[in-house]
Formats: sequence, structure tokens, C-alpha cells
Amino acid sequence: MRKVEHIGIAVKDLSVSIPLFEKLLNTPCYKTEEVASEHVNTAFFRSGDTKLELLESTMPDGVIAKFIERKGEGLHHIAFDVEDIEAEMRRLQAEGFVLLNEVPKQGADNKLVCFLHPKGTQGVLVELCQERS
Repeated sequence: MRKVEHIGIAVKDLSVSIPLFEKLLNTPCYKTEEVASEHVNTAFFRSGDTKLELLESTMPDGVIAKFIERKGEGLHHIAFDVEDIEAEMRRLQAEGFVLLNEVPKQGADNKLVCFLHPKGTQGVLVELCQERS
């Protein structure tokens, strides 16, 4: 893993959260995107070398909606940039980590992604990200 790619934050309503984070970070949201396969709308911010991704559910029973129902709004995941996502998935699986998807899938911000089950990472949802070429 090369660096933290972004930190994901679950929110109820992007129309409320985007202006809040623009004020907090003193920078505009630089990108919004729907990831239909994950039933989320996303909004991205950059602060120095760090990116934040806000995640809003597009369905009442979507993964983010269920997360907020259980835990409330807040930190959802940490994403790490990897050079070769398939090799990193094989390495982590060999180390005993449980992958939530067996093959990389299309994520937001032109990334291939894979999540690790939080039960094996001390409760932290970890996302692997590789820039699509």
C-alpha cells in the first residue's frame, strides 16, 4: 500500500454536508458522482494531499443508510492506494484477511476497488483503490 487514498464519511444528506465541509476545510467540493452499483452519491474534497469522500445513500435500505441507522453519520472507511489491486488482494487473502468482493469492482473517482471485512481489521472498513488506466 502506497498511501492513504481517501477517508470515507457516511452522511445523510449531501446538500447539507457539502456546504458544511466546504466551510470546515475552506475549499470547494471538487467532484460529485453517483456510483449506482453501490447505491451511493459521493462528494470529494481535497485538503493538501488528503482526500475526503462523503457518501450519501440513494436507497433507504442501501449499505450507507444501514450504516447510518446503526452507527450514525461519521467515519465509514479508510482507503489505501495500491499499484496492483489484484496482487494486493491475493497477498491480503493469503495473510488471512477476508475480502468483501472476490474481484475488483468499479468505484468512484475512476478507481477499481475492493473492501476488506472489518471483523479482520479491528473494526475498520478498509478499501483498496487502484487508479483505472
